Amino acid sequence: MIAGFMVPHPPMIVPEVGRGSEIVIEETAKAYERVADMIAGIKPDTVIISSPHSVMYADYFHISPGSGAEGSFSRFGAPEVEMSVEYDRELVQLISDRAEAAGIPAGTSGERDPSLDHGTMVPLYFILKKYSDFKLVRIGLSGLSLSDHYRLGMVISQAVESLGRRAVYVASGDLSHKLKSNGPYGYAPEGPVYDERIMDVMASAEFDRLFDFDEAFLDRAAECGHRSFVMMAGALDRTGLTVERLSHQDVTGVGYGICTYETVTDSEGEAHDNEDRAFLDKWEKHRMEELDRKREGEDAYVRLARLSLESYIKSGTPISWESEGITVLDKEPSPEERKETEKGLTERRAGAFVSIHKNGQLRGCIGTIGPVEDKLADEIIANAVSASTRDPRFSAITEDELPYLEINVDVLSEAESISSKSELDVKKYGVIVTKGYRRGLLLPNLDGVDTVDDQVAIACRKAGISPDEDGISLERFEVVRHT
Repeated sequence: MIAGFMVPHPPMIVPEVGRGSEIVIEETAKAYERVADMIAGIKPDTVIISSPHSVMYADYFHISPGSGAEGSFSRFGAPEVEMSVEYDRELVQLISDRAEAAGIPAGTSGERDPSLDHGTMVPLYFILKKYSDFKLVRIGLSGLSLSDHYRLGMVISQAVESLGRRAVYVASGDLSHKLKSNGPYGYAPEGPVYDERIMDVMASAEFDRLFDFDEAFLDRAAECGHRSFVMMAGALDRTGLTVERLSHQDVTGVGYGICTYETVTDSEGEAHDNEDRAFLDKWEKHRMEELDRKREGEDAYVRLARLSLESYIKSGTPISWESEGITVLDKEPSPEERKETEKGLTERRAGAFVSIHKNGQLRGCIGTIGPVEDKLADEIIANAVSASTRDPRFSAITEDELPYLEINVDVLSEAESISSKSELDVKKYGVIVTKGYRRGLLLPNLDGVDTVDDQVAIACRKAGISPDEDGISLERFEVVRHT
């Protein structure tokens, strides 16, 4: 892997599309020309492009199959700007095989649209003007974790090395789309913060910091290329780099950043492993230390949920409060608190939700609006098993995932009817919406749910109810969140 490039993909940067408006991002265009010159100077056998606008799945990395593809900017009003590329089929096959061997869901299945997307064509527009003697590998992003994107990048680099390819990696992706109130996507305070942080990380090439971006923050910032940048970072893992920040513009309300990364080689042109730049290993070690500290601080409610799901996943056998109660209570700091906790778990009936996250992403959440079991302890045990193995949105959690799980337990108060949304507060109250036999619930204080209207709309969507329907009844409840 000779070099990597962080680039944006605004179609307007192509003069035939911009028709004069591209002048406002002239700085970005000049930086792009520099990237193209560098690639022409390297003369790579293969250009690898990851694009947010290629085929994308929630749980799978799609690598474009076949011998090649064509595309044009016709959907942007410039059908005369067209291009065709040949794919590096041998490298595509080896990446797919090695990803499968590494347990990474990636390959050439699931092709929906073979034509080139604009996230791929904008970089190619500049590259092809200067150099065309290469084959292409085009890879889509996924909804999988940031660490999975990094691992796939590592697999790509290993495949490149195995075949003896001279390759460059082009990480296509815009920054935040929420930089200006008069921009096409509006403004969010997280937008400028994201741009500042990501440009600092990418200009320093401290790639372990890419994992510090919370998924909810990324969503609110409406970024486009973060996973693309992470995948490139994986392809440059353990590699010494010469880094240059070429440009950053935000004049359109969308962030465009360009950085270049050239591998450092010895006098014989060989690159050597730099263990100081084994960023995934470094992050995972830090992450495990953090998770260990959190587990040590979990209260009895969460310990009970964790014991329940761990037992069921390992042995297929659910635990009982009678068998595990002492283990759970032993970590309570005083006899008085142990007694109070046991009373709350065994003498109270209440609905409860168990939420499971892994690497910042939801991995399962199941709960009960009202009590089903005779005591709260059994409610938590049953819902922990369901959240980890029966949430229809996710595959069942496997034993190798257990060390990476973060668990919350929300205990619900009894729901009370309310007459209007004015009696709700997204931070304090959860909401239940009901219309006939359809019923939907949303917990309070959730990332990304900032208004009552959002809260009610999401609860309605979960119930299959239109928020505009007449006759919707509302209830509210409070929760005690255990972590």
